[in-house]
Amino acid sequence: MSAAPGGPGKHPTRQLMLLGVAQAVLFVAGALLGRWVGLLLGLDAFGPGGYTNNAIFGILLIGLGGGGGAQLARAWYIRKYGNPRS
Repeated sequence: MSAAPGGPGKHPTRQLMLLGVAQAVLFVAGALLGRWVGLLLGLDAFGPGGYTNNAIFGILLIGLGGGGGAQLARAWYIRKYGNPRS
């Protein structure tokens, strides 16, 4: 758990940038995974029928996938470098 010389709980800017990039990349990857799972299940979020129940559940899967990806990146960062908020 490396901390910057500024005191306990201070993470270097480079590490925080790594957290941001990891969260962005895994958010997109998770959202794409959610989209593909939705398509496999017949839940097309961008289908021509408007906001049907299938479309709403497809949107839900995309959101859950994106959020899950961002949380996975955060968990990886905390495990490797410690909590940036503490």
